[in-house]
Amino acid sequence: MLQMEVVGVRVEMPTNQPIVLLKETSGDRYLPIWIGMTEATAIALAQAEEPPPRPLTHDLFRDVLEALGVRLRTVNIVALRDGIFFADLVFSNGVEVSARPSDSIALALRTGATIYASEDVVQEAGVSMPDDQEDEVEKFRQFLDKITPEDFGRAG
Repeated sequence: MLQMEVVGVRVEMPTNQPIVLLKETSGDRYLPIWIGMTEATAIALAQAEEPPPRPLTHDLFRDVLEALGVRLRTVNIVALRDGIFFADLVFSNGVEVSARPSDSIALALRTGATIYASEDVVQEAGVSMPDDQEDEVEKFRQFLDKITPEDFGRAG
């Protein structure tokens, strides 16, 4: 498993499809995962460390885990089948639960859990970004610094 970090969320044009972009912490590969608008908003809010006026589902899940004395240890992106990513939530009590990567990432950002992706997934769907293209990534990061959760529309 490769440790990943969340670079951020962006909206792909012209389809207006949100993407969460992960990067290997010790490598030059990026993993783009297409997600829904609601999850994009949840991830963007968590990255901006802006608490919503009322708890979102991911905030509720974090609070329930805390109330039960269970910690989310890791999020593992374990497979890619027919263009669909699969993840597992691994809890401190040893329980593992299958989940969508978008929800898993939103929860990981709220709980401080580490995100991993299998080598097979990164090899299949990852994009290598050599140093000479890092300026494009920097432009992307600047874009992320300017975008607000409201740019993704209202969550239901």
